[in-house]
Amino acid sequence: MLEEGARFDASFVWAYTGRMAAPSLMLSPAQRALLSQPVASHIFLEGLAGTGKTTAGAARLEQLLAQGIPAHTILVLIPQRTLGGPFQRVLESSEGIAGGIASVLTVGGLAQRMVDLFWPLVAETAGFGHPEQPPAFLTLETAQYYMARLVRPLLDEGFFSSVALPPNRLYSQILDNLNKSAFVGFPVGEIGARLKTAWQGEISQLRIYDDVQACTDSFRRYCLENNLLDFSLQLEVFKTYLWPQPICQDYLIRLYRHLIFDNLEEDTPVAHDLLEAWLPHFESALLIYDQQAGYRRFLGADPATALGLKAQCDRTLVFDQSFVASAPLVALSDSLGRALNRPPGAAGRLHPAAAPAGDHTLYFEPQRYYPQMLDWVASQITDLVKEEGVPPGQIAVLSPFLSDALRFSLVERLQRAGIPVRSHRPSRALRDEPATTCLLTLAALSHPAWDLRPGPYDVAYALLQAIDGLDLVRAQLLANHAYRVQGGALELAAFERLPAGIQERITFHLGQRYERLRQWIDAYRMQPPVEADMFFSRLFGEVLSQPGFGFHVNFTAGEVTANLVESGRKFRWAVHESGHFAPASPAETPADGTAGPAVKPLALEYLEMVRDGVVAAQYLRSWEIPFVENTPEGEGVILSPAHTFLMSNRPVDVQFWLDIGSRGWFERLNQPLTHPYVLSRGWPTGQIWNDADEFEAGQDMLYRLALGLILRCRQRIYLGLNELNEQGYEQKGPLINALQRVLRDQARQEDRADV
Repeated sequence: MLEEGARFDASFVWAYTGRMAAPSLMLSPAQRALLSQPVASHIFLEGLAGTGKTTAGAARLEQLLAQGIPAHTILVLIPQRTLGGPFQRVLESSEGIAGGIASVLTVGGLAQRMVDLFWPLVAETAGFGHPEQPPAFLTLETAQYYMARLVRPLLDEGFFSSVALPPNRLYSQILDNLNKSAFVGFPVGEIGARLKTAWQGEISQLRIYDDVQACTDSFRRYCLENNLLDFSLQLEVFKTYLWPQPICQDYLIRLYRHLIFDNLEEDTPVAHDLLEAWLPHFESALLIYDQQAGYRRFLGADPATALGLKAQCDRTLVFDQSFVASAPLVALSDSLGRALNRPPGAAGRLHPAAAPAGDHTLYFEPQRYYPQMLDWVASQITDLVKEEGVPPGQIAVLSPFLSDALRFSLVERLQRAGIPVRSHRPSRALRDEPATTCLLTLAALSHPAWDLRPGPYDVAYALLQAIDGLDLVRAQLLANHAYRVQGGALELAAFERLPAGIQERITFHLGQRYERLRQWIDAYRMQPPVEADMFFSRLFGEVLSQPGFGFHVNFTAGEVTANLVESGRKFRWAVHESGHFAPASPAETPADGTAGPAVKPLALEYLEMVRDGVVAAQYLRSWEIPFVENTPEGEGVILSPAHTFLMSNRPVDVQFWLDIGSRGWFERLNQPLTHPYVLSRGWPTGQIWNDADEFEAGQDMLYRLALGLILRCRQRIYLGLNELNEQGYEQKGPLINALQRVLRDQARQEDRADV
């Protein structure tokens, strides 16, 4: 599949094969043709997934560095930080790089750098209340914190009364609207009007859109008054106020002379607008476009505006040789496209002589009940790993959504068979992780002045997670007899003070571990309290990660703790060190203007934010580190939502598609406060969004999703077929109907061949 040509680092092959390869592997003719282009070229490279585009882009980066081009003049743009891995590996492996370090950034990251650098130039013009003071850049989590403090009093007044959403999802959808306005380029004040003019349902929904507009206006005003920049404001200030400044343009044009932009289709219209104006000033540029992708449309991605940049380039190259999918799988993707009424031939160009998909491509066995389907999946994975020798890390189990019940059920089945599992849900709230609930409870026990008073069950669950070898029964016994709330004070009794019978049931071995944890908490209480991130770091390093405790060989818990520490540190930077505190609620501000109650500790503010269910920001370690649950080395079976797997850009040998009758493969998430298509550049303002539009958007996204998955699979796909879903209802979604049409067509072709 790979042919003779220029040599490149093994990490390039990993970018599209998912495996580290020998350095002697060669580039394909198409990839060598790209590298043979003059350096002073503007190249538009397009192709389907798995054709080696990112590999060629990484090789192009290495070529620029090898030719002595100063690294600091090279800019690599990506739509999401997690997609920069192949380019970062090139920079890490290259020796003797001249001229500093190349920049691997998102457009949002570039905007933040420029706003920070040129802040005095635009602060007053952009309307910030304190232009003489530095800005504070908000993460997704800190933005939700400020949004919650502003919106929570409005909820008590009746805002969003007809919306059945958890508060954290409500806050994130309001922030999503702000981001959409920045991505597309329309004023924040038009959000409600755009949503209302496209709505044709119940009139009560129009009031919800008015509430959305009021909240976005309030949040934007507060940010401007206090020099707070959420993601939307960073991008807006850069695009509207900084980029038009000659000094800013001259700085960027002089600094960056060479551009590589990977996954162009996953970025936003404003990013493409910026590039359209900037592109003529680059000495060289490589724009990489993945055909039939655009998986981040719900986050503002616009493949149409990305494709428009092709006219700005003087050379266009097309990669049409797949390095991943076999001919039968490519044929399957084309057949599925026809079944979904998509334009013909999108994938067929990869293998013109492809044979129809046969029995060795799709595997399935109908089951009636959902648990039976999970049993079948676990059995097939066990056979693949133990009988056929497929590495667990080359198996991906995918579903439209990954619920806690599904995750637990599959992980438990596979671990019972001795197969490691890696689950990945990047949008999961911080509080939903077992390790987080343990840390939050121990934080409450360590800070009795916070008056949080966790319940006995919470304490038992924390001890279960914290002490290795402790089971739920003994954890509950320990919590019931050792944990007390005495006059408002929290007390953990010494193990030796427990009744003798209870000590024997718990065992003295586990009692010693409990006592070590209790003594650490008592010693901490005697010292001045520290900030949340410092507390979690100390608790993990001094106790929980040590032998005998629950986080010692639990890499999942370690990764969650690292994310929590990073989250707490960024919260502290944004809220405390910058001097921008959250607004007090009306109950906290006396009407006579006298001093209010004591200021709440910042660590307590953070703890309450996490307990409220703040949606987690993006942590690179969650995507990059191949951690495996309860396994010290190697990779495990990947358990992930389908869209998340696509954005990891990692092929595997075998895929399992769970519950293919579910409409979750087709339908958008319920987002009553926003709309990714109405708030896009391609949607005419004032046009109503109807059922036909919804169906067409679902069909298109289903095809892109299925095509992306198939082209990231090397060998075979297993279909999870169950008549009844988790709730016991029968399902007949568009994906299973399309696959049935494909299988019927294949059966007819085989019958004709036999005749």
